[in-house]
Amino acid sequence: MTAGVIQGIFLPFLGTVLGAACVFVMRGALHTGVQRALTGFAAGVMVAASVWSLLVPAMEQASNMGKFAFVPAVAGFWLGVLFLLLLDRVIPHLHQNSSEPEGLPARLKRTTMLVFAVTLHNIPEGMAVGVVLAGWLAGNETVTAAGALALSIGIAVQNFPEGAIISMPLRSEGVGKGKAFLYGTLSGVVEPLAALLTLCASGWILPALPYLLSFAAGAMIYVVVEELIPEASAGAHSNLGTLFFAAGFAVMMALDVALG
Repeated sequence: MTAGVIQGIFLPFLGTVLGAACVFVMRGALHTGVQRALTGFAAGVMVAASVWSLLVPAMEQASNMGKFAFVPAVAGFWLGVLFLLLLDRVIPHLHQNSSEPEGLPARLKRTTMLVFAVTLHNIPEGMAVGVVLAGWLAGNETVTAAGALALSIGIAVQNFPEGAIISMPLRSEGVGKGKAFLYGTLSGVVEPLAALLTLCASGWILPALPYLLSFAAGAMIYVVVEELIPEASAGAHSNLGTLFFAAGFAVMMALDVALG
């Protein structure tokens, strides 16, 4: 495994770890406005990554289909949406600022279900990184090393606030610093695992690369619309989340163009 692949796999996880480490240097819970801003920023990054790093390359790779080059992107996108819908209905989890658990009934601690909520949308992010890296290693002309790095950096940037959003509220609820950091870190472990599993299956992935790129995009968009945007827009002065959504979108778009 090359240094570039290792870097691409573990950069997003590093973002989560650094975000979770905020519990050691910050006191009290994150201000509601800060949580909205960070959530909006993460949503913007994920939407931009879905478009420029996943859907556009998927359609470029299907360009030999002419006017029907959109078919793999649309089909894969919907499969990704439905896959996350299934996970959302099955895995017990609890969103921030919510008292109603989702998924199958389970006697789990609140902290565990909060971690599961973040873990849910780390799965498609890990898959996205793995699919892009698999395409690059195979020499696919529409996927470059710089483009793969841009995606990893973008996801790492949006994982930083996610790590903090998990660890800081847990600390304010009386959980120890070390344990809050551990929970925040664990929420991101699934990303490198999903990326590695996707890479291991690259022999099956490459023939269906356009479908799988758009599959990851659909899963990420599901998370943004179902979870991140409602959280960023909740309460008064919700324009803060909107502004940071635009900031996150612009940052990821710039990264993809500058490095891709």
